[in-house]
Amino acid sequence: MKIGILTGGGDCPGLNPVIRGVVRKSLLFGHEMVGIKFGWKGIVENIFEPLSEQSVSGILHRGGTILKSSRTNVFKIPNGVQIVQENMKKAGLDALVAIGGEDTLGVAAKLYQEGVNVVGVPKTIDNDLSATDYTFGFDTSVNIVMEAIDRLHTTAESHNRVIVVEVMGRHAGWIAVHGGIAGGADYILIPERTFTYEEIAESIKKRHAKGKDFSIVVVAEGAKIVAAEGKEEEFLKDQELDSFGHVKLGGIGARLAKEIEKRTGFETRDVVLGHLQRGGSPTAFDRVLGTRLGVFAAELVNSGNYGKMAALQGTKIVAADLQEAVGTLKTVDMDLYQVSTTFFG
Repeated sequence: MKIGILTGGGDCPGLNPVIRGVVRKSLLFGHEMVGIKFGWKGIVENIFEPLSEQSVSGILHRGGTILKSSRTNVFKIPNGVQIVQENMKKAGLDALVAIGGEDTLGVAAKLYQEGVNVVGVPKTIDNDLSATDYTFGFDTSVNIVMEAIDRLHTTAESHNRVIVVEVMGRHAGWIAVHGGIAGGADYILIPERTFTYEEIAESIKKRHAKGKDFSIVVVAEGAKIVAAEGKEEEFLKDQELDSFGHVKLGGIGARLAKEIEKRTGFETRDVVLGHLQRGGSPTAFDRVLGTRLGVFAAELVNSGNYGKMAALQGTKIVAADLQEAVGTLKTVDMDLYQVSTTFFG
């Protein structure tokens, strides 16, 4: 069997361990492996390269993806499905392993419905895919956020400042909650609920009234704040949409810092962690999880169990329906968020 493998969407730590797991296990089964460069763009434009044991040697610790990535949407390309099917046939590909988040796996699920033999591996630092308890890359991202907050504590305390830390999280606040709890944040804002500037300011003033003269506020980029007139504010970098219809979020940290300083009188600064959260080497947890998912995906292909995704449920790696994974967004457990509120104010 000849198997193609691709990585789509934003890069994240753990992609290379997955690629390594898929390739090494598939080679043991006697299959031929082909790397598809730049995600779905690569299969549309025939950007292929053979993968061998040597190709994946020494990549376990490396961040990013040796196969490169893009946010190409096959279903936004005229005759996209037909092009994929024809190019797979020309290249002799019998099956695909797609590694990606909601968008990449959403394309994979639709292609499966069109008759393409495809298996998925869940990837997103946002940890917002259903049918799996954790996605690889999330643990690394949370550790990066935690370390950043640890460093920001020292400068906040030295200057009696409030520091607002903007982290990733378009629709789900998993990074904000986990990173905020681990870093000892004094207030955390997530997309799952709305906030007002006044409640945030009052919490910070309450904290300072106890003798604490600095605060750390963690805010997910997709959090929404209700202004005085009752309108929800969403913070955008610009109005452009990507091929999956997503806007580019950003700016809530700067606005929040300004409003906190205005309402409390406390000197406030903002820090945007941005792409630092998805860069660098994966943690041990993500290396192991990525490896396990990759090996299991290879087993799914070998057994012809298509239309499935390798998923972590409890401590086991299991097969979950691709459609189930992308059908519903996995949002923050509000019981977990309530734990974080213990330390507000």
